[in-house]
Amino acid sequence: MKILVNRYIKKESTSGLILLFVTILALILRNSMFSEFYTSFLHIQIELKIGSILNINKPLILWINDGLMAIFFLLIGLEIKRELIAGHLSSVKKIALPAIAAVGGMLLPALIFVAFNYGNDFALRGWAIPTATDIAFALGVLSLLGKKIPVSLKIFLMALAIFDDLGAILIIAIFYTSNLSLNAIICAIICILILFLLNRFKVTKLGYYWIIGTLLWVCVLKSGVHATLAGIIVAFSIPLHAVNEKRKLISPAKSLQHYIHFWVAFYILPLFAFVNAGVDLSNLSIAKVTNDTSLGIILGLFIGKQFGVFLFTYLAYKYKLAKLPRGATWTQIYGVAVLTGIGFTMSLFIDNLAYNDSSVFYYTDKLGILIGSLLSGLFGYIILKFSKKKKNLFT
Repeated sequence: MKILVNRYIKKESTSGLILLFVTILALILRNSMFSEFYTSFLHIQIELKIGSILNINKPLILWINDGLMAIFFLLIGLEIKRELIAGHLSSVKKIALPAIAAVGGMLLPALIFVAFNYGNDFALRGWAIPTATDIAFALGVLSLLGKKIPVSLKIFLMALAIFDDLGAILIIAIFYTSNLSLNAIICAIICILILFLLNRFKVTKLGYYWIIGTLLWVCVLKSGVHATLAGIIVAFSIPLHAVNEKRKLISPAKSLQHYIHFWVAFYILPLFAFVNAGVDLSNLSIAKVTNDTSLGIILGLFIGKQFGVFLFTYLAYKYKLAKLPRGATWTQIYGVAVLTGIGFTMSLFIDNLAYNDSSVFYYTDKLGILIGSLLSGLFGYIILKFSKKKKNLFT
């Protein structure tokens, strides 16, 4: 298990560094002579049509945000399922600390955002933007510190981010849906029932799940519920353990997770960052950066996340609801709490759902995400860099 965790952390860390590179590249292209080319690339129209049965016509950026990101959510679902059944979240004792910390890390940022934007109904649609944590970026920062940080603390961050993802999934499902189509929902329910039967009969061939999962994605897309949620549903339908036709115990879920993790970490997430992080800075001003929406995001990520996570971690420890990561100091725990303010990809994703690329905020909402994430990553790194390593402080 320890080897699997180390491999996971290493892959996520490398992905975080790639995300940083493509983000800088997107900003350069959007604010240079290549700006028109960059913008045109994002809005290339791609149409999928099958007679009169199916017609999906979207710009490239939405194919990425609605389509490829469904595979990202498929990976999240597989990770959550494995951790809940046989991993670091498989018991109340293991779940307690990251779950409690995650609640604080979602609650306080949301309250800060609402406080800044109270009375502005349109702006309030973005209340969930600063509640997210980008696990790839956060682990990428931790990787720069090497063995100075105990593995237990990295696992704590990973588990906390998983609960953050669970929270984001619930938020998207409940709060970010458009007008619903009854016919599409009925078709989606039929697909879910088929997936349930495949799971019930322990079908191990992943091709069946891909076919039904694709049909489910189309149905959910047409239903008005966000299409990426199809990835979560498919993930939970794939058996974690099953016996194949040769009477051998296999794990279809683990095999699929291993296969798509590479594509998500090194292609899908970087591509998502590239098409969403290109903020136009040409007409930037102090007034636009310090508007209520931008400040709500910046302070929600940089202040709300760190104090929410740290406060709830402290309360869980004080009232003996959970044990702290073995070998970690309070300074290191605080440093990791600061790192949870790196919202980036998940914050950008929720931002797109909340405002639908509206120009009302002149992209300062996305700039707020970049600033809040940058501050969290920089200060979190500094705190952890100069923290003292102490072994076996907690048991």
